[in-house]
Amino acid sequence: MTSSSHRVQGLNNDEVAADWPPISAQDIVWLHARYPQLAADSQPRWHSPRPLSAAAIVEGTHGAVFIKRHHHSVRSAACLEEEHRFIAHLATAGVPVVQVLSAADGHTAVEHGQWTFELHAVGAGEDLYRDAVSWSLLTDIARACEAGRALAQLHRAAARYHAPQRSTHVLVARDDLIRADDPIAAIKAELHERPGLARYLARIPWEAQLQRDVLPWHAGLAERLRHEPRLWAHNDWHVSNLLWRDGQVSTVLDFGLASPTSALFDLATAIERNAIAWLELERGMDAVRIDIALALLDGYRQVLPLSAARVHLLADLLPMVHFDFALSEVEYFEGVTGSTTNADVAWQPFMLGHPAWFHSTPGKALLQALRAAA
Repeated sequence: MTSSSHRVQGLNNDEVAADWPPISAQDIVWLHARYPQLAADSQPRWHSPRPLSAAAIVEGTHGAVFIKRHHHSVRSAACLEEEHRFIAHLATAGVPVVQVLSAADGHTAVEHGQWTFELHAVGAGEDLYRDAVSWSLLTDIARACEAGRALAQLHRAAARYHAPQRSTHVLVARDDLIRADDPIAAIKAELHERPGLARYLARIPWEAQLQRDVLPWHAGLAERLRHEPRLWAHNDWHVSNLLWRDGQVSTVLDFGLASPTSALFDLATAIERNAIAWLELERGMDAVRIDIALALLDGYRQVLPLSAARVHLLADLLPMVHFDFALSEVEYFEGVTGSTTNADVAWQPFMLGHPAWFHSTPGKALLQALRAAA
């Protein structure tokens, strides 16, 4: 499975061999027969360094085309089109989302062998963070405020969209377990459908670890979230998924983690993604940008006001917002790529380490600042 010649970003911001081979000439030839936007001799001009799929920008018949290829165990065509229908709704509502391209048969995702493909137009605007590693901080306060405004505008449009929960747990951000009265019972109830996750958890004292390190942060959240409406959300609002023009968000990219969660979950995720340098926590207070977190919140509230109670709930969500997705990453690495080493990273510093950080002085300072902003 590993492609030794293609290098991508590893979990420690290092460069590692890719799990998935790069988009090939053979892929493009096969896609050309189904997508009129591609020429038979289209060539990649850039390969993505992101590790969880393969992606490339190629020259099409009328401009550049972004090709993304998933393993079928991660995304089927039907599963991808769940994302695409949400994107189409947002586009109709005026949100500047990336354009998903349709194949000749009208479908927006196609399957070939072990692969599932989707094609997008290249978004308008400047990709200021294209080469930035995952978890890179957003460093510009004005840009953070604009990102908060853009997220609120997306949520305003998403409020009119209704669709069921995603058909997969793999590499999708949900809040089902956070909303559950008993998250451990909820996890156990799912394990028969998630063999990779079940195999990993069977080897560790996971219940005791969650009870000790994670679930104290869960106390009271399920009850409070009963009053928080379900909302289809982006769930990965990192600055690397936004294009910019004249200080404004000009294109929103990558809805791969999208699902029905809530507005506060999505905003908490944006703060977690953009304001905390998770791979540089040894920097102490320098690893958190409280000003960026407050700018995201301020920009959001310029479009959609939040009550003091909801701002407090936002702060209390932060130590738990990773919960479902951390399990999803464990499932992906153990069950799809077969890397128990990477699954260990998803479990230890991600699942267990993130909530632990909020007990630290910088973590407490961030939560205190958000609550004070109410």
